[in-house]
Amino acid sequence: MEQYKKEFIEFMVECDVLKFGEFTLKSGRKSPFFMNAGAYVTGSQLSRLGQYYAKAIHEHYGEDFDVLFGPAYKGIPLSVATTIAFSELYGKEIRYCSNRKEVKDHGDTGILLGSKIQDGDKVVIIEDVTTSGKSIEETFPIIKAQGEVKIVGLMVSLNRMEQGLSSNASALDEIQGKYGFPANAIVSMEEVVECLYNKECNGRVLIDDKLKNEIDAYYEEYGVKTL
Repeated sequence: MEQYKKEFIEFMVECDVLKFGEFTLKSGRKSPFFMNAGAYVTGSQLSRLGQYYAKAIHEHYGEDFDVLFGPAYKGIPLSVATTIAFSELYGKEIRYCSNRKEVKDHGDTGILLGSKIQDGDKVVIIEDVTTSGKSIEETFPIIKAQGEVKIVGLMVSLNRMEQGLSSNASALDEIQGKYGFPANAIVSMEEVVECLYNKECNGRVLIDDKLKNEIDAYYEEYGVKTL
């Protein structure tokens, strides 16, 4: 596992973004883990988060893109932080863009904020996590409506590695199959388990034998790959 991935997993735990216990998801599933990107709240946390996203995007998609698009609302700070980090780490100036939930009819009008997307732009979409791919259903037509635009790929922070809501494939695989662009994550739950199982993180063991069994049972029912 790359060092930045290990650091990112520990960072999620440190920021109380990645939690373990019993959680009810929007899908109704009972999950032994939960990720909430809304828990990144400080300047230093957002700065580090942007760096992890930038490294993952660079690894998977390189530098040949123009715009980083973050869907409202959580994608807005993600796109801003990662655009800054990309400039600092790689000396590449990319533009950030996000959508509004409602079209603005005065001042800076339209549905977009940040940089406008133009004909010929290559776009990477950035999100926190996706379980069903529903947000892409809303995001994809907004981006494509801006002109002759190529979507290079999607980057999320965590691949939950579970079945989507409409097939036995993962949500990321469903997105790639439906829209034709690759979808990747900084880390997968398989890597999270590998990193944390019976190992101390911030002075405690988060995934012991009991929790590992619960995670295994969850993936036995909903997973696309057994951990």
